[in-house]
Amino acid sequence: MSERPLRADARRNHERIVAAAAEVFAEAGSSASFEEVARRAGVGSATLYRRFPTRADLFEAVYADQVDHLLARGDEEPGSPGDALDAWLRRFVEFIIGKRAFAEEMAHDTELVFAARARIYGTAEPLLAAAQASGEARQDVTADDVLRMLSGIGLADYPQPGQLERVIGVCLDGLRPGGAPAP
Repeated sequence: MSERPLRADARRNHERIVAAAAEVFAEAGSSASFEEVARRAGVGSATLYRRFPTRADLFEAVYADQVDHLLARGDEEPGSPGDALDAWLRRFVEFIIGKRAFAEEMAHDTELVFAARARIYGTAEPLLAAAQASGEARQDVTADDVLRMLSGIGLADYPQPGQLERVIGVCLDGLRPGGAPAP
């Protein structure tokens, strides 16, 4: 049974709640307060709880929304295929950075997570293939290699200013032809 479309005001509340929750989760992690989410969204607690009865429901809605935003421009990246891959992979790392709270709060073996993963790979694979076909990316790497590597980079802590950007740069430089082949 499919869910009925939301009324315009309910859809706006839903969007405001999800946007506010994303901000609060980014700041406070998995201990984020529902009351703070409701306050920032400009809705009452009852509205928040009616739409998202559990923390898991709200985390899943935010996660799904962020996946949608990550993938929305995957096929519209500007420049050469190598530039498009580079730009999208940088956005992927930004997406991963915000997932610490989700890693603590959400199960990783849900249909939502599996579907999101398939959609992410469905965007990354053609971007990498195009960069490989144009000679701008190594032939011996897969999208799985790259996404796993960048996921680890996104979840690590970086105590030095600029260190994250340097690590991403080293990784992306390694994708270009002339790098040492993978064993």
